[in-house]
Amino acid sequence: MNRYTGKVALITGGNSGIGLATAKRLKEEGATVVISGRDPKTLNAAAAEFGFTAVRADVAHLGEIEQMYREAVQKVGKIDVLFANAGIYKASPLAETTEAFFDESVDINFKGLFFTVQKALPYLNDGAAIILNSSTVTSKGWPGIAVYSATKAAVRSLARSFSAELLPRGIRVNTVSPGATFTPIFGRLGLSAAELDATAAGLLKMVPIGRFATAEDIAAGVAYLGSSDAAYAVGSELTIDGGIGQL
Repeated sequence: MNRYTGKVALITGGNSGIGLATAKRLKEEGATVVISGRDPKTLNAAAAEFGFTAVRADVAHLGEIEQMYREAVQKVGKIDVLFANAGIYKASPLAETTEAFFDESVDINFKGLFFTVQKALPYLNDGAAIILNSSTVTSKGWPGIAVYSATKAAVRSLARSFSAELLPRGIRVNTVSPGATFTPIFGRLGLSAAELDATAAGLLKMVPIGRFATAEDIAAGVAYLGSSDAAYAVGSELTIDGGIGQL
């Protein structure tokens, strides 16, 4: 398929995991792809290997978001597809959650995503597609991830509100909500190898389909939402979770 021929796509957090898999998928379908991320080493390595344009940015800082768009549009032109994917996953029991922990998650997952969309508006073509990365954790309660879950619930809400505001420009906003997905984020949780194995085994028991999602599973959903195949999807949520939030 070449659903993205002639289209420009920008993906935040595009240097690893779901973002990188989506960047590869959209490029395979014909898109010119810009990826952003905080780590210049992995960002530039991904760009060199797969032929993307790389622009470093930390979405927790509004000035960097603005500069990201200026650089991207100068290099490749205005944007047709925006995947607001950058985010962090950290767990903390309610009684032990500090203000610094709270602020970091909110700054990246909620505030960062909000302003990623806001600052994009002058650089989006009319009729563009925006996909926000939420999570299936918004559909049920999980211990230890109250802050993360709340930020992802906020993302789901934003898709509806943004859609209502941007429809006059023909811009569609939708959400993809992954379930347990095997990405490098697992290696950043500060757990030992044994703890990671135990956590993964316990989580896997709860997934009805019997396996973790791959980043490519989620990328396929994003590719659908950003394409003309999803022209009638507005403010919606595409849940890709192996049934964990449904069964």
